[in-house]
Amino acid sequence: MVALLFAGCGESPPPPDSAEPVPEPAPVVSTCGGEGRLEATLSGALSAKLDWPDAALRCESMRRPDNEGVRLRFTGDVGDERLVIIVAAPSLAASATGPGYDAVVTVTVEGSGRFFSTPNLGACWADVARNDPLGDASGDHVVAGTLSCVGPLGEVNGEGYVDLQEMRFSGIANWDNS
Repeated sequence: MVALLFAGCGESPPPPDSAEPVPEPAPVVSTCGGEGRLEATLSGALSAKLDWPDAALRCESMRRPDNEGVRLRFTGDVGDERLVIIVAAPSLAASATGPGYDAVVTVTVEGSGRFFSTPNLGACWADVARNDPLGDASGDHVVAGTLSCVGPLGEVNGEGYVDLQEMRFSGIANWDNS
């Protein structure tokens, strides 16, 4: 019985409201090779005027399944939130340019579980004005153009939507990664 009384005499756990704060994400470090840029207007569930220069933008890419085209990933901060915009262009090839490349677009608020996306091809397209090799053996290309959608991006796990307008982009695509 005495052991039971002393067992409860240790330090009590902190109250629930004193939980450790979630650390802020590290600042975005550009990986766009000096060529990155993203401009867009978002409205609906997310409302922002994006104007991310190279220094405030993270660019990544990967080949799509079966090496069909590429996914371009742009990451930047809006206030206290980190947004990710992914443009997947299945018919875009290395060095190809031109209008009307079908695209699937996803907008994510990192760490929130909120995803907004086109359901399939045919709702958005990219007009690619530039798709130039960087001049080294990495397989990296600067890909730049505009993106347009005929309607808003629906929330994957909710009822909201994001209307993505006037998107201009310049990022890095790697055609040699697998």
